[in-house]
Amino acid sequence: MISSVGSRLTGWDVGDEVVALLDGGGYAEKVRVRASQVLPLPAGVSLVDGAALPEAVCTAWSNLVDVGRLGRGDVLLVHGGSGGVGSVATQIGAALGARVVTTAGGPERAARCLTLGADVAVDHRTQDFVAAVREASQGAGADVVLDVVGAAYLADNLRALATGGRLVVIGMQKGRRGELDLGLLLAKRALVAGTTLRARPADEKARLVRDVLTHVWPLIEDGRVRPVVHAQLPLDRAGDAHRLMESGEVFGKVLLVP
Repeated sequence: MISSVGSRLTGWDVGDEVVALLDGGGYAEKVRVRASQVLPLPAGVSLVDGAALPEAVCTAWSNLVDVGRLGRGDVLLVHGGSGGVGSVATQIGAALGARVVTTAGGPERAARCLTLGADVAVDHRTQDFVAAVREASQGAGADVVLDVVGAAYLADNLRALATGGRLVVIGMQKGRRGELDLGLLLAKRALVAGTTLRARPADEKARLVRDVLTHVWPLIEDGRVRPVVHAQLPLDRAGDAHRLMESGEVFGKVLLVP
């Protein structure tokens, strides 16, 4: 909720319920943020749950649409479909008309990804995601792969790509250095891209927030995309929140609340 605004600012008032894409410093009871990175709280979403949306939605939209050029009828592979970004990316992909394949650790977590709109959910501990993608795409492969894993999946991600496919790497959970088969990359005429959100300039973040307001906020308000919150913990238990994240049990987001 807005507690104060700049003297020359228009469009926002004290008391407005909002969420924001922060530049950092989110472990706080109050933050200062550019007005261009503020979004109205979506209808039907609580103020606390709304905190799960901005970073995850902006990350997913930017990488699926701006970088990955995801379109209706495309096959999308989302690694970490049970994660904070992956759970939102799965929903956005489904809402855009893509055929979504997700990976998650364990059969229960994979099954929950299906409730978010995934067409196929792969337990990466026991199943081969490359084979699953080929089956889901009638052998063509994935048009877009959104990857949080990094080096450990690099070779298999390339194998999973369709001709002209786009691999978008947004994390390095399992390594930052890997070997890339350039011959296969050339043969598939594929694109490999890596992005981060926090380091982007303010004007780019402002443009992204406007796009999300236009294209994703209606999906949230009509229920096709929703925040996925695993737990809410008080701010003074931030250490417990990190230990919960490290446990591998989290599905979606962990929120720190005052």
